[in-house]
Amino acid sequence: MQTDISETDNRAPDWGTFGRPLFDDPSARALSRVGVVDVGSNSVRMVVFDGAARSPAYFYNEKVMCALGAGLSDTGRLNPKGRQRALSALARFAQLARGLDMPPLHVVATAAVRDAEDGPDFCEEVWRETGLTVRVIDGEEEARLSAQGVLLGWPGAFGLICDIGGSSMELAEIAQGRVGRRVTSSLGPLKLRDIKGGRRGRKAHIKQTMEELKTSLGTQRDRLFLVGGSWRAFAKLDMLRRDYPLQVLHEYRMTTKQVHATVKFIESNDPDKIRQAAGISSSRMSLLPYAMDVLVRLIGTFKPKDIAISSYGIREGLLYEQMPRRLRDRDPLIEACRFAEAKDARIPGFGRKLFDFVMPLFRNASPAKVRLIKAACLLHDVSWRAHPDYRAEVCFDNATRANLGGLKHSERVFLGLALQHRYRNKREGDRFEPLFALLDQKSQTEAEILGKAMRFGAMLWIQNDTRPGTLRFYPKKKRLELLLPESALPLYGEVAQSRFVSLGNALGSNVEVLVEPD
Repeated sequence: MQTDISETDNRAPDWGTFGRPLFDDPSARALSRVGVVDVGSNSVRMVVFDGAARSPAYFYNEKVMCALGAGLSDTGRLNPKGRQRALSALARFAQLARGLDMPPLHVVATAAVRDAEDGPDFCEEVWRETGLTVRVIDGEEEARLSAQGVLLGWPGAFGLICDIGGSSMELAEIAQGRVGRRVTSSLGPLKLRDIKGGRRGRKAHIKQTMEELKTSLGTQRDRLFLVGGSWRAFAKLDMLRRDYPLQVLHEYRMTTKQVHATVKFIESNDPDKIRQAAGISSSRMSLLPYAMDVLVRLIGTFKPKDIAISSYGIREGLLYEQMPRRLRDRDPLIEACRFAEAKDARIPGFGRKLFDFVMPLFRNASPAKVRLIKAACLLHDVSWRAHPDYRAEVCFDNATRANLGGLKHSERVFLGLALQHRYRNKREGDRFEPLFALLDQKSQTEAEILGKAMRFGAMLWIQNDTRPGTLRFYPKKKRLELLLPESALPLYGEVAQSRFVSLGNALGSNVEVLVEPD
């Protein structure tokens, strides 16, 4: 995820590994509010992105289940009721966009509209009634955009993307930030529902189609990224079966064994009860059995090393499409945290100094851990407006559930725990305690040390022009020193002393303050 410093990126060397923030750059500001509409076979959704362009927040998100592709295999035409619902939804979205004074919406239509004989007529009607231009994309383009959506969240990802919609399923390779081979198929639930011969006939059709896809793509043993509403519904049921503590779908991981276990769980339980328990709509649940048959055959054919859910797909791929390369290459986590600091922290820019201050405690940290430390330092003060009694909880909740790209669930908990310790010494008896199990004990201790280091460091740097102190840590000697400029000595009051001792205790070390002349 890290990129080299180059003059073309206008980065000064002192910005270090992650480069100069780009959210104020004109190329990034042009993407500060972008609206996209995905006219799918099952749903029509509008998303408006805002905030840091590299890791955008969802300013607005609305979906209407229209089932445009229902019955398409039999009639060759769009579902009449679905067509009217879709037209009504698009008229609403166009009005909303005008009310928000946004640039024109980017509207794409996928399998149902491209396959239906009345698809062109529908697009013309949309233009007449709403002023929106619908771009109908083919299957390979759909696969490419979905893969780009995954790259928005995982810049360095490699593996196979599987995007399932209502009427089609697309596969695409990604590696080194690029989209490779891509294929499309008719393995969407709405079309599978119309296959003759019951489940046996459906499974035979899926098997034959999957073998054809394998012939086109070859062996795929890397990570499998699942994109689409049916996969997200399946993941929710997997979470329900496992009693998984963190209800965040993006970056949720499953193994092949867990997939098979969840298929059995779904087939052996009352569908209505488990869908309600998992928060799945009845329309989505009705399509899940068809998607499950596809998933079982998919993992049996391509044998991925592991499986990840991506909440990012075509809509995020459209945003990624507009990004310059230097923005695409940036770490989405760090860019989002920088934006949050600039917008919400009391002293924007202080996180960078805090990072330099705490890093002597983590001299042997891996690059993955360094980026988490950087993110925590940038976010350490963004929740200051919360009531003091609840800041620790707000910090943890934000880190674990916020729209942050490029974070595994264990990393979300690490970040949340570090920020929680920024405001609170202990975590025992906390309501978030079930989530701590996603981290091993060593990582929990590291998060505590980071949090207490930030808690102490924030006491020393009230003003940007104050010369900071320096930490020196000697693990073998179990000794932690603070080298403090004489002019900063008044900042080292009773509370600061107490926090320094607490940091030393977390490190299992004795502490000492050394004062040096200015």
